Amino acid sequence: MEIVPKEAEAHLDWHGLMAAIEAGHRLPPAEIKDMLLYRGQDTILDRAAWIDGLGALVKVATIHPGNAALGKPTVNGAVNLFDNLTGELTAIVDFHLVTKWKTAGDSLLAASRLARKDATEFLLVGGGTVARSMVEAYSSLFPNARFTVWSRNRATAEAMGLAVADDLETAVRRAHVICTATLATEPLIKGDWLQPGQHLDLIGAYKPGMREVDDAAMARARLFVDSRATTLHHIGELIDPLASGAITEADVLADFYDDPALYARKSDDDITIAKNGGGAHLDLMTATYIAGRWRAR
Repeated sequence: MEIVPKEAEAHLDWHGLMAAIEAGHRLPPAEIKDMLLYRGQDTILDRAAWIDGLGALVKVATIHPGNAALGKPTVNGAVNLFDNLTGELTAIVDFHLVTKWKTAGDSLLAASRLARKDATEFLLVGGGTVARSMVEAYSSLFPNARFTVWSRNRATAEAMGLAVADDLETAVRRAHVICTATLATEPLIKGDWLQPGQHLDLIGAYKPGMREVDDAAMARARLFVDSRATTLHHIGELIDPLASGAITEADVLADFYDDPALYARKSDDDITIAKNGGGAHLDLMTATYIAGRWRAR
């Protein structure tokens, strides 16, 4: 089955995707396996997932940071869907379509549970493709959202057509929701900058050696992840503060497999952090949702 990305998006919506992700987490826990290969700054990330009752997926991503200078996407790849019972190939879904909706839907589901309902000031840290999709996603849930973007490359920020922040600390202090979508290897956001009631969606760090917030931020916040299995010992954002003793595994309060009542804001003054690990099981849930909407169009 061939799914045409531009046509497919007309049949997708963020609330439908969040419902599909929640439904996927009510099925048996996914079997997940990742493989990473490196060549300097370039990475091949091979992810597979199998959810009994839903199906199986293999997704291969190539991450080449140098492509930005060539005017090409830094992330490319392929997504294959397989039938749950027979293992037959049922769909090849556009990689960028799945990645956009999976990544943004993951953080949107977290924000729907953790961000204050009256949040209006949204800060995007990073001005790339993911940040652009988060504007669309957040706007579906927070109709009064106002967006500011900060990027180390001001031209990239200005290209988004949003308000541009010159000073990151000032922008962080005034935001209600902070979304980080960078390739940072050293923390950009300091815990000392955080204010009561803020929510942070951490998207960018996807492997060891990558950080977007410091240990103080992790220690101050109530912590949540999309999946313990794909974040705790796989991503620098968790590996480093666990190793330093800034946090313990018990400080990660819930993931999407837990009772939603545990994955929730408890007080208007809570500082909450949700780490988006984006495991292959989420690709499987998202690709299945996309394929289903395409068949039903």
